[in-house]
Amino acid sequence: MRFLIAIEPSTTTTAFGVVVPDLPGCFSAGDTIDEALDSVLEAIDLHLEGIIEDGGEIPLSKPIAEHLANPDFAGWIWAIVTVDISRFEKQEEINISLPNDLLIKLDDYVRAHGTTRSSFFADAVRIAMR
Repeated sequence: MRFLIAIEPSTTTTAFGVVVPDLPGCFSAGDTIDEALDSVLEAIDLHLEGIIEDGGEIPLSKPIAEHLANPDFAGWIWAIVTVDISRFEKQEEINISLPNDLLIKLDDYVRAHGTTRSSFFADAVRIAMR
């Protein structure tokens, strides 16, 4: 799953704060942008673990435009991180049938986007059921 993150530009040479707007309360920091990106992955993982342990569901991402319009993040640096959320969700195998030409297009799409058929379908279902 992809998460949009906002990185607060360092006004000094000390640290870069990172916020995950779609996961309220999820934040981290790093002395460099690279460290900030590494630390936010761990923060997201721990945050999602807490949500699931409390019986909640992983929230869907809001449209990027909605976050970009938020004045609280004016001047921040935006990035997207990918997190494997499969360990937080019980998996069940299903069989579906698709026209061959659609399956070929699907495989080209997921390969180009570094994902899998299963992840694609799970994201598509989450979006459709908003």
